[in-house]
Amino acid sequence: MIELGVNIDHVATIRQARRTYEPDPVWAAVEAHLGGADGITVHLREDRRHIQDDDVRRLRELTHIKLNLEMAATDEMVAIACALKPEMAMLVPEGRQEITTEGGLDVVAQEGRLKAAIMQLADAGIVSSVFIDADLPQIEAAARIGARVCEIHTGPYAHAFHEHGRDADSAAVIAELDKIRAAGRAVRDLGMRFNAGHALNYYNVQPIAQFPGVRELHIGHAIVSRAVLVGMRDAVGEMKRLMREAAGRPA
Repeated sequence: MIELGVNIDHVATIRQARRTYEPDPVWAAVEAHLGGADGITVHLREDRRHIQDDDVRRLRELTHIKLNLEMAATDEMVAIACALKPEMAMLVPEGRQEITTEGGLDVVAQEGRLKAAIMQLADAGIVSSVFIDADLPQIEAAARIGARVCEIHTGPYAHAFHEHGRDADSAAVIAELDKIRAAGRAVRDLGMRFNAGHALNYYNVQPIAQFPGVRELHIGHAIVSRAVLVGMRDAVGEMKRLMREAAGRPA
């Protein structure tokens, strides 16, 4: 059954805009859970631009669904993850100047360092995931370093969808979907879990949710944006409904 991980980073972005105490990401996580979320995702960035260390600690202590900690593969972040023990740690690329994560992690170029980080996380009982582009050499490298999950970057698909008529049947969109489908097959053939995410929203999610074997979608900005208008429970519930509806149809 396909699952939804809700990224609540931008609840903290709103709070940090005023350097105050509200809205509280932990409250948002509870509301997301009540709306049907299967997990909560947060990215503890090195510059602490939104989620703070105390947010992650409180989420670990107070939420009742699984926690996915997005993080750079630095000694500091690995140590934090090993101390807090989220259910999953997802290694992502990180740039100080980027607005959001731009592109997948280059596993091929840094296999040794990433393998060491994954071994430390595994020793702490944490499932390791890597956020990568839909590229076979990166998937094969992920398997070599011991990643148990590959989250395939859906940003290129989402941008093609937006730029080519919001039409899942356009040639540009079909080409991106074919890449993700092939990547998902390769991930599963290599014995890893196939997750997907980035820039998914209420209009483009269903073609991804329909793929065979996709286990989780991680979605944040679209859900938080809608939650500002309708509330977190309803925003999460509608996304979950769309995903389950698509997953129930033959691909």
